[in-house]
Amino acid sequence: MNIVLKFQKLDNRVQIPQYQTVGSSGMDLCAFIEEDIILKPMERKLIPTGLKMEIPIGYEAQVRPRSGLSIKNGITLINCISIF
Repeated sequence: MNIVLKFQKLDNRVQIPQYQTVGSSGMDLCAFIEEDIILKPMERKLIPTGLKMEIPIGYEAQVRPRSGLSIKNGITLINCISIF
């Protein structure tokens, strides 16, 4: 069974998520920002992707932090799944 994910770009410069390596279990999702964002300790910000996504009934999409950013800089996502 093939699942089709439909993305709508909100700007022509937006990158559609893609699998970066063979065997990847998830796609890389890029932020759509025009200037650097600096977070202060404990500060939270909404980071845009510039995308809309249609998710088939019975499925979900998950956004997870990159492991390097999490372990090296303490950057994570609100409501993300913790994997130990």
